[in-house]
Amino acid sequence: MTGLGIALLIIGVVLLVAEAHLAAAGVVGIAGIVALAAGGVWLAIASGIGLALALPVAAGLGVTAGAALLVASRKAAEASRLRVSAGSERLIGRVGLVRSPLEPVGQIMVDGALWRARRDWDEEVDGALEQGDRVIVERVEGLTLSVRKAEEWEESG
Repeated sequence: MTGLGIALLIIGVVLLVAEAHLAAAGVVGIAGIVALAAGGVWLAIASGIGLALALPVAAGLGVTAGAALLVASRKAAEASRLRVSAGSERLIGRVGLVRSPLEPVGQIMVDGALWRARRDWDEEVDGALEQGDRVIVERVEGLTLSVRKAEEWEESG
């Protein structure tokens, strides 16, 4: 008799986990909540507690699982609305940090990645870029970024 209660609890957990990976609009999750509640009632009755205590236990299991499902569903919905940022074009306008001097080609760190970079101006007019200087990405040409020296007001971005 307790075997069925344990099986229902396991099935409930499996269904709740499956809900996170399936686009079932909550149907699988609700079935998981029902299985958890039924398993809780079954185990409580089988252990001799009685229906008076079994129903609150089942309600507690159901409410807890339902709340967890609701929170997970909202987080998934928020994540699905986020704009996907892919490709090197997303780097245009970003602030980078010079890692090796651009003479005229060197390396910069942008968004935690090391990139090959080229100066986008005449060094004699605007000065050289040394290690630690901040730059702004102007263009992406293959795997090389064209950069310019960051203005003071841009350096915090």
